[in-house]
Amino acid sequence: MTPRARRPFAVVAKAAAAAAAATVLALAGAAPAHADTVRDLEYWLADYGFTTAWNNSQGEGVTVAIIDTGVSGDVAELRGAVVGGTDVSGLGTPDGQTPVGDDPDHGTLVASLLAGRGTGEGNGVIGVAPKADLLSASVAFGQDTGAVKSNDDQIAEAVRWAVDNGADVINMSLTRNTRDWPESWDDAFTYAFENDVVVVAAAGNRGSGTSEVGAPATIPGVLTVAGVDREKNASFDASSQGITIAVAAPSEDLVGALPDGSYVQWDGTSAAAPIVSGLVALIRSEYPDLDAANVIERLIRTADPHGQEHVPSPLYGWGIIDPVEALTADVPEVDSSPLGSLAEWITIHRRADAPTTESGDEAQVIVPIADPPLPRSDGAQTLLPTAWTLAYITVPLSLVAGFGTLAALLGIGATRHSRRTVRNREQ
Repeated sequence: MTPRARRPFAVVAKAAAAAAAATVLALAGAAPAHADTVRDLEYWLADYGFTTAWNNSQGEGVTVAIIDTGVSGDVAELRGAVVGGTDVSGLGTPDGQTPVGDDPDHGTLVASLLAGRGTGEGNGVIGVAPKADLLSASVAFGQDTGAVKSNDDQIAEAVRWAVDNGADVINMSLTRNTRDWPESWDDAFTYAFENDVVVVAAAGNRGSGTSEVGAPATIPGVLTVAGVDREKNASFDASSQGITIAVAAPSEDLVGALPDGSYVQWDGTSAAAPIVSGLVALIRSEYPDLDAANVIERLIRTADPHGQEHVPSPLYGWGIIDPVEALTADVPEVDSSPLGSLAEWITIHRRADAPTTESGDEAQVIVPIADPPLPRSDGAQTLLPTAWTLAYITVPLSLVAGFGTLAALLGIGATRHSRRTVRNREQ
């Protein structure tokens, strides 16, 4: 799970020093704030144009799977939003609505930002896609949770379950903190892409130790989300950077609902990802005939590059999301995903079954290596010694050089001795 800083809602002023010192602040005694204040603090709804975009779409008919620590459907904002679920950890309940893992509140926070219904007219947390349906797949993140399966295996199973249960979008506010991923994810994510699912992942938070974008955000075809601050500049602490970033979204001072019905403000790309997943739901609802590749194309081509001359950039990807343009602009269709192909990556980088020739003979298999070195020019020669150079060049030359040096030193010593003898005689 992508770490993030969060604050009890009662603490409205930014506590930068405290947030830097601890990932999670104590929630004990955090009383729910007045709901009108909650809605007022959802600045991204108006600042990014979501309230205007709702005139076209609110996510109707789109199902978003949240692979996280479980989504509590008992929260007022989420009643009726969670239409299905599962638990892949062995610790939760079959409906995926019992929070599990080291940070059990996380999944409900993500869900409220994505598809919260509010608690009344103008009250409570309302998500960016308030009419989208949710699926919850509960995963127990952490080393000592007692889960019966590894985190990697849980996630692979959850992705497949989400696809089989009708997900149009999968939100993954999590990271492995490594660029690579297990081969079990090859099959699971390929299954999602083959079934026209848009997979959205958080870039990770540099301020919490994620120095570079990690899987699943590094997987070709995954829509990776970076974070920006209130001024729409790249967030230093609440967002990692990397070449796989697709778009950027707000990641600071975000308000979400907890399983107990209270509220917190939190920072991080864990919160930016569901905002983008919600926007994807708006697009899929408005353009139900578009495949996943063209949904992504519409999202990234309408993003604001924020002054970047070359896109995608490691800060903002193609740019900062623009919900109104994403729903109304004229965007030419494409034949394949602009985010790359996992299938092609697997063909190049994973060991495959040996192909055969027309005669049935086994063809030569090229075994890939992890980060191949830059190619040398034809005339370049290695600077490292080989067995041949050690035997016939390096060692002999070293011996010659050593004897030569010894002889020179003996000669210098003999000369000095002769000079001293001559001087003594003259005296």
